[in-house]
Amino acid sequence: MRRVSKLAAAVSATAVLALTATACGESSTESGNGEKDKGIGLAFDVGGADDHSFNQSANRGAEKASKEFDIPLETVTAGNNETESQREQRLTQLASAGYNPVIGVGFAYGKSIEKVSKEFPKTTFGVVDSVVEGEEKNVDSMVFSEHEGSYLAGVAAALKTKTDKVGFIGGVDNALIQKFEAGFAQGVKDTGKDVQVVTEYLYPNNPKGFNDPAAAKEKAKGMLSRDIDVVYSAAGQSGAGSIEAIHDEGDGAWAIGVDSDQYQQPGLAEYKDVILTSVVKNVDVAVYDLIKSVHEGDPITGVNSYTLKEDGVSLATSGGFIDDIMPKIEEAKTKITSGEVKVSDTPEK
Repeated sequence: MRRVSKLAAAVSATAVLALTATACGESSTESGNGEKDKGIGLAFDVGGADDHSFNQSANRGAEKASKEFDIPLETVTAGNNETESQREQRLTQLASAGYNPVIGVGFAYGKSIEKVSKEFPKTTFGVVDSVVEGEEKNVDSMVFSEHEGSYLAGVAAALKTKTDKVGFIGGVDNALIQKFEAGFAQGVKDTGKDVQVVTEYLYPNNPKGFNDPAAAKEKAKGMLSRDIDVVYSAAGQSGAGSIEAIHDEGDGAWAIGVDSDQYQQPGLAEYKDVILTSVVKNVDVAVYDLIKSVHEGDPITGVNSYTLKEDGVSLATSGGFIDDIMPKIEEAKTKITSGEVKVSDTPEK
């Protein structure tokens, strides 16, 4: 077992991730225990592999590892309004079939991973955006400094707004998405003290907030009607609705994407002219690293943080729309990575 906290080498290695589908392994009743491993088991959150966001990023990392190491990849996807028992059953099925590692994409899998990992001690588990508490020695908890990346998005928003009004749309009002909100608002405030930040959430506690583009579209349209001209959405697949609204009705407004470089997403190609930038979380790197470590027989475990300093989060430059403000962005990044600026991970009340 080992821990990892550095990303520099892995980030460069994933710069050209291939989007190649891989075959699934045959069913088995053996538990994951080395010789009986069937491949990679990847459990997506709502939205699935084509969410243009964090699920898709995880899938890129898994597909790259699958192709590189010639390992079968099995993927399953959560539905809206699932119970804890349904998530546990999904993970149990993957582990009992012999998949190793078994990875849950999204904080919603945290409790399930904690329970199921105890039942399959010879299987390595990974969970994105959640920390598994306790003494489990077979879990890789992958956490990211979303607030730091979002701070840079706030700097960009404050420098690009013409109305001095910017917006934040969160999918679900929980601690994870509040990190995005907190960093964004702080970046805006530190850059343009007269710029107003309007925050709205799609749902208070329903994971459907990450799979409801129509709701995000209406939120974005409402913000545009109030002269908000830069909108940052941290809402998984729902964010596509926000981007669509800004493209169709924005009249010079900008969208800021999340998790993946959304300017580069084929499913959003028709809207890319309004995607100012994206706060990128290198979920693909974390997933690839875990699979590689299991393949090599030295699994990564413990709590592993992917920070701005280590390029675990970053601000996308695709499209060239923030080229003119990059000196300010780089200045802000340096202040964060040097410790001069401390970015809060909780919103001001």
